[in-house]
Amino acid sequence: MKKELELFWIALMFYTRIPIPFKIEYSDDKLNKATRYFPLIGYVVGALSFITFYLLQFVLPLELSVIGSLVVGMLTTGAFHEDGLADFFDGFGGGWTKDKILDIMKDSRVGTYGMVATIIQLAIKYYGLIFLIPIFTQFGILAVFILFVGYHAFARLAAISLSFVLDYVRDDEKSKAKPIAKKQTKKELFWVCFFGLIPLFLICSYSVYFIFSIVPIFFVLLYFKNFLFKWIGGYTGDCLGAVEQICEAIFLISLLAIWNFIS
Repeated sequence: MKKELELFWIALMFYTRIPIPFKIEYSDDKLNKATRYFPLIGYVVGALSFITFYLLQFVLPLELSVIGSLVVGMLTTGAFHEDGLADFFDGFGGGWTKDKILDIMKDSRVGTYGMVATIIQLAIKYYGLIFLIPIFTQFGILAVFILFVGYHAFARLAAISLSFVLDYVRDDEKSKAKPIAKKQTKKELFWVCFFGLIPLFLICSYSVYFIFSIVPIFFVLLYFKNFLFKWIGGYTGDCLGAVEQICEAIFLISLLAIWNFIS
């Protein structure tokens, strides 16, 4: 139990900006094993985002409360995944060879492709939550909490799943995403799915039709698996960050589309 708790703290330390008030011995092997708690980090980010929304909505309109929740989510992770999204679109938008794509993604500057992708991504999440929150409020405030936790956790499950079917392609020591987990086992796969799917099943308790939200996520992952293998032969940390953000948006859109279809 102590060892598993240490792995969780490593995951929290690497994937968020939340300070750990005690010393943790880090190693690449421990980070690989800590991958199993990646969706659980979504619980933390989702919970903090929900708490922010819940408190703000007492004094602010829904729209501003949602913006506040998005801001807290980005502050919690240090915009870790949003940075990956921007780098990903800059890299694949401006590069036509593997080396060029990887070089552009490593560049800390944000280009037009990355800026536009980030704006669109935030807009989709904003409007998705604006429309979904009133729907889930019908089932109680707990349902809204599960929505916040669910879309963060499930998107992380989707993103990290690519690391089980693709190879990590960076081998330079200067990569800002060098510590990303690269060697996965069946044990990591089991716990990733376990923590990532629990919120989805809870969401489905409000409508069994919400289970169909898995379908577009599956096709998104299938597309990116083939796309990444074709262009760079695997994945980088930026690629996983981009997929995580895209899956957040797709998941929210899917829930909304399903609800509008059945209602």
